[in-house]
Amino acid sequence: MTNAPSNTRVRRSEPETNEQETESEQEDLVCPECAGNLVVDDEHGETVCEDCGLVVEEDSVDRGPEWRAFDAAEKNEKSRVGAPTTNTMHDKGLSTNIDWRNKDAYGNSLGSRQREKMQRLRKWNERFRTRDSKERNLKQALGEIDRMASALGLPTNVRETASVIYRRALDEDLLPGRSIEGVST
Repeated sequence: MTNAPSNTRVRRSEPETNEQETESEQEDLVCPECAGNLVVDDEHGETVCEDCGLVVEEDSVDRGPEWRAFDAAEKNEKSRVGAPTTNTMHDKGLSTNIDWRNKDAYGNSLGSRQREKMQRLRKWNERFRTRDSKERNLKQALGEIDRMASALGLPTNVRETASVIYRRALDEDLLPGRSIEGVST
């Protein structure tokens, strides 16, 4: 492997001692033309035979971070953006929230036409977020769970667990005929 660049990995064709490895997995490790070792070139996104040069796989997806870090401190500073998902919100916190205040990004008040436009956007955004009765039910119930947990001073993990339990009950159709407030409290 002296000719391989530093950003490559070698897949060896020797069988491993793991008995659960299937034949298809073993076939993936050898070249289909010459039964040689395969080399994965991460920089070019290719899997190439070390012996005959056959490109076995190309355009592989790099699932690693899109940034480079040269030491531990720099690695800790860089991260993906966005809030984590949460079960305490009916949409798991993934949808867009339009602020209720009539201000722009700089804190300036909006004009009358802009206020009307924002009000329409808020209304349609809310309609889109809660499209069917199950989502409206879930939104109301999770709000009730959050209200009760806040009044009792319960930690976030208890709110998450209660939300997961309510979601399961809703998915298994255990809630028809029962009040949302009664089940969520």
